[in-house]
Amino acid sequence: MNKQCSCQNKKNVATLSSALGITISLLSLIIWLLLYPQLSNIASMVVYHWLGAVPGSRSADSVHFFIYDSIKIMMLLSLVIFIVGIVRSFIDPEKVRRFLADRAPLTSNMFSASFGIITPFCSCSAIPVFVGFMTAGVPLGATFSFLVSSPMINEVALILLYGLLGWKIALLYLATGWTIAVVSGFILGKLKLEKHVEGWVYEEQRASCCQEMLTLNWGMRIQEAWQSVKDIVGKVWVFMLIGIAIGGAIHGYVPQTLMAHILGHATWWSVPLAILIGVPLYSNAAGVIPVVEALLSKGAALGSVLAFMMSVVALSLPEMLILRRVLKPKLLAIFVTIVTLGILLIGFLFNALLM
Repeated sequence: MNKQCSCQNKKNVATLSSALGITISLLSLIIWLLLYPQLSNIASMVVYHWLGAVPGSRSADSVHFFIYDSIKIMMLLSLVIFIVGIVRSFIDPEKVRRFLADRAPLTSNMFSASFGIITPFCSCSAIPVFVGFMTAGVPLGATFSFLVSSPMINEVALILLYGLLGWKIALLYLATGWTIAVVSGFILGKLKLEKHVEGWVYEEQRASCCQEMLTLNWGMRIQEAWQSVKDIVGKVWVFMLIGIAIGGAIHGYVPQTLMAHILGHATWWSVPLAILIGVPLYSNAAGVIPVVEALLSKGAALGSVLAFMMSVVALSLPEMLILRRVLKPKLLAIFVTIVTLGILLIGFLFNALLM
């Protein structure tokens, strides 16, 4: 009898917790919807009324850009992470691994690249999941398609680009990044380079970063989604603010003619230069997109800017140093070369199309 009462009490607490989580989430969404359309007015009030900045001045434009984009990106980021957190709670990554291992090469590349868009699961980075794919028997080419698409294109960057630059550029970003991931992974798979993966990878047990999927109720799904918001925003907000600050400085102080000359359509070297500038930088999609917005507003060519963004998030030096622990130098060099060529191709193509 006591056990039955205890069990019933636990069920009642779980039900109450679920209802509370749903209520808080709905109230948060209502506040979000009411506040978001007023962000420009809020930024203007802070800059021109509270701070007393002169409208039209460079400093006022930079500060307005920083305040407006900081709030806007933080709100978009939180909403998207929460929604994706709910979606991820319905997906079992172990089943995805088994699914990829049984597919034809090109099909496996396509699914892996698409899967990379909605990762990482848990709090894992792309590289531990990549190792998990290898030890689970997923073909090397498919794992590389995932490894390219996971940092290069993700749901956060996609929604932020939509909010900042419109749906055409967002879809362009999605299509180009996905194509690079599929093609580069397919080529690497054909080269049969498994022997150039570090030996310890094959000796590892299946990656354990993603725990076995449990039966979750809506309260647990919402709780996990809020935890994802807390974890991810907690990790990226510094880079995001740095990126917005750089974007604000470009927006307010860098002459439009200068950016058009350096990263414009007419200069053949603008795409390689954009990649060279991006590689040493360390950021994530949330941090680099405000810089992208500012560069485009100053007349930089879209292909060059896309090349810069993709190099920052897919070819950064910190990521290469971590990846070196998994790949031997030859395979790492081939990976970097193929991804670089893909980014160059996309940059030149869109600069030519949009002249």
